Amino acid sequence: MERLYRDPVHNIIALSLSQPDDALLVRLIDSPEFQRLRYIKQLGLALYTFQGAEHSRFTHSLGVMHVMTRVLDHLGKRYSISDEARVVARGAALLHDLGHGPFSHVIEKVLKHNHERWTTQIIADPATAVHQLLAAFDSSLPDKVIATIEHRYRPAFIGDLVSSQLDVDRFDYLLRDSLMTGAKYGNYDLEWIIHALEIDPESERIFVAANGLYAVEEYLQARFYMFRQVYFHRSLRSAEAVLMSILRRAVGLMRAGSLQFVVADSVMERVLKGEVLTTAEYLRFDDHDVMFHLKQWMREPDAILSDLARRFIERRLFKAIDLEMPDGERAEFIAKARQCVAALGYDPDYYLIEDRAADIPYYSYYRPEGKARLLIQPNGANGPGHLSDIADVSGVVRGMRGYELHRLCFPMETIKAIEEVRAG
Repeated sequence: MERLYRDPVHNIIALSLSQPDDALLVRLIDSPEFQRLRYIKQLGLALYTFQGAEHSRFTHSLGVMHVMTRVLDHLGKRYSISDEARVVARGAALLHDLGHGPFSHVIEKVLKHNHERWTTQIIADPATAVHQLLAAFDSSLPDKVIATIEHRYRPAFIGDLVSSQLDVDRFDYLLRDSLMTGAKYGNYDLEWIIHALEIDPESERIFVAANGLYAVEEYLQARFYMFRQVYFHRSLRSAEAVLMSILRRAVGLMRAGSLQFVVADSVMERVLKGEVLTTAEYLRFDDHDVMFHLKQWMREPDAILSDLARRFIERRLFKAIDLEMPDGERAEFIAKARQCVAALGYDPDYYLIEDRAADIPYYSYYRPEGKARLLIQPNGANGPGHLSDIADVSGVVRGMRGYELHRLCFPMETIKAIEEVRAG
């Protein structure tokens, strides 16, 4: 008997209830903690720019587990991978995003919630169904899954497959986000990459066979362009700026005792007060809690909070312009822009937002014993004895430089005045 999940990226994800490890994964998927991921959007506020981006952390996590299974199946044909390592790897792949809060990464910026710490805390908490299911299968399994997420599990390549330069998380989210946003930048040849993966038994590292070079270059380029064109899109970042202003204003009003609406004794109330949440409380916190309060705050007596909430709900986002100018000129322009926004009746602390976004297309992840790079077998090399960093053999990768975007976000109503300031 099988449990089948119809998936827009991988078509059918099948788990056999007669196989103990598959049956465990089905029980984990059915757990309250994993089902909560249905109510956390994968791309946060990307739907304000790409209307198809309604997919959740739930669907992504299923896809990551599926890709991990395929990678292990391929590697298992040539290398010895223990049953324990397979269970740990698939469990870590499935549960790696368990700790995400509302709108994924957005809420972390304002409320300082770290989703990775929450993931390990949820798995470690004996009161959660996820912990109990893992422990019932093997009493040491919760600790081993956590060790994998934290890159402490051996063999080390299991952790690298969960999180590294070449991991199953990226394998899934690039294809999934590309499909759901309609942006084609994230397409790459997953099939070829999977079949080009190899293991160096001595170092416990994953490397790519020589024939996989072009496919991996394409994959790294896909990630590069998805960040530039999707994840850092100016309208998406503008929506984030508005939401962050809303939450900062609500926190300030809560601390001043003047926030009129908040559900009493709710998780949202505790979050706005800055109180430490228990695991059980955090697991009750999702996108719907934030959206419900935003709708109510449109009627808040505080003019700033009500205006910002209405702008967000009605998608009247801030205008975003690039600050492509020398540092000295930039600081002077921002100071004048603040004065301009204030003169027009808008509090610049909430209506003039500097947005910075940066990415390095290829960089090293670190494990306790040193760097974990993306290694490839050069043409003519036989076996893992002569491996190179991909940047040493690929001009394409060397050409993908790190970059930083610096923007200024403000209400559309002020654009004429601010453009006049910029024109001098």
